[in-house]
Amino acid sequence: MSTNVNIFRRIWRFYYEGFTSMTVGKTLWLIILIKLAIMFLVLKIFFFPSFLGGKSSEQKADYVSNELIERSN
Repeated sequence: MSTNVNIFRRIWRFYYEGFTSMTVGKTLWLIILIKLAIMFLVLKIFFFPSFLGGKSSEQKADYVSNELIERSN
C-alpha cells in the first residue's frame, strides 16, 4: 500500500512542479480554458436549445421515446 501512495505522490509532485515552473505555459492554459468556456457555455445556448425544459418527467419520457421511434424509421 505504501508503494502505491509513494507512486501517486511522485506523480503529483512531477506535475505540480512542472506547472508551477511554467512561464508561457500558464498563459497558454488560460487561453485554452477561455476557449473551452466559450465553446461549452456560449455555443450551447445558441446551438443546443432545451427541448425538455418545461415538461414533466412523464412528458419528457414520452417525447424522447417518440423521437427515438420517429428517427429509427
